[in-house]
Amino acid sequence: MQSGLLLLGLAYVLSQFFRAFLAVLTTPLRDALGIEPAVLATASGYWFLAFAAMQIPVGRALDTIGPRRTAGWLLLVGGGGGAALFALAQGPLYIHAAMALIGVGCSPVLMASFYIFAREYPPARFATLAALMIGIGTVGNLISSYPLAFAVDAIGWRAALWGLAAVSATVALGVLITVRDPARAEAAGDGSLLDLLRMPVLWLIIPIMFVNYAPVAAVRGLWIGPYLRDVFDLQTSQIGVATLVMSLAMIVGTLAYGPLDRLLGTRKWVVFGGNTLTIVLLAGLITQTDRSATLSIAMMAAIGFFGASFPVIIAHARSFFPAHLTGRGVTLMNLFGIGGVGVMQFFSGQLHTAYAGGAPAAPYTAIFVFFAVALAFGVAIYALSRDSTD
Repeated sequence: MQSGLLLLGLAYVLSQFFRAFLAVLTTPLRDALGIEPAVLATASGYWFLAFAAMQIPVGRALDTIGPRRTAGWLLLVGGGGGAALFALAQGPLYIHAAMALIGVGCSPVLMASFYIFAREYPPARFATLAALMIGIGTVGNLISSYPLAFAVDAIGWRAALWGLAAVSATVALGVLITVRDPARAEAAGDGSLLDLLRMPVLWLIIPIMFVNYAPVAAVRGLWIGPYLRDVFDLQTSQIGVATLVMSLAMIVGTLAYGPLDRLLGTRKWVVFGGNTLTIVLLAGLITQTDRSATLSIAMMAAIGFFGASFPVIIAHARSFFPAHLTGRGVTLMNLFGIGGVGVMQFFSGQLHTAYAGGAPAAPYTAIFVFFAVALAFGVAIYALSRDSTD
């Protein structure tokens, strides 16, 4: 199982890379194809929405045919094929279709790991193992920052995408060869998402799941690039360094969150505290949008750190799932988490368009306000949820 988890970790590195690499390609795609940030926001939204839409079939596939074939075949076709389509891009339609296809390919890889953790390891270790896997995967954020910027400068963005297509296909084949499926739970083919949605306890966790990841994913995945370029006139290499700093903060934050539920004896208040601090940091960006590039990068890095509570939220919800609905349960929560990013990324693109043409900082102030208000609503509802520990 260990070699299989390693390959799933590499697959998740690719998933994290693909959700974040558009920030570095902002200038090259504008220069080559005339593509503006609002178009890239829509493309990023397609990635997240395609990823989210796949969670329902992926969840059933994990419970019935297992993680090996579910993750391996989707990554091979979607990840490899989508990256190849991106390399051939001639305009926005290509970019949108490629990002949607890549989202399909990446949709099962983290949940395949979570499924194995939930079925093969003690429940009390789930949050730590999930955080470790996310921490490994967040290396993809690092690669999509300065290293990608260097590669684009050296060989061009099309050649870089062809290389990524080859790497995706290779990792997918490795998953098909090395991953071993856990034994199926009794009644694994029985039940449905409706059984989960009938559980009132989940409805107070779902709202924070919907908004928690959006500020981090949207800023790191796209807006950090055009924001630093338009407001502070930073170049591609400098943006690459900034995204690297935020990516490192996300890795450290994810690993820090992992054991906190066991150390503090609570999941609810770990999530509540981290997301409240994220709101405070977004307020700082709102009030200091154009003051200093260094200050803004520091606050975005802190948002990456404190906004990394995703695995603890999953662990909180997972504690209420029946064993035979484990796959469908973790993918249901992931649907809301990733779908929330997609929906909010679409709105953020519309805000950018609406406020463009005025002060350079105006579109980004509006985007940060949007994320802060949405997260505040999610935290307020989550405060009413029932805590759980294992």
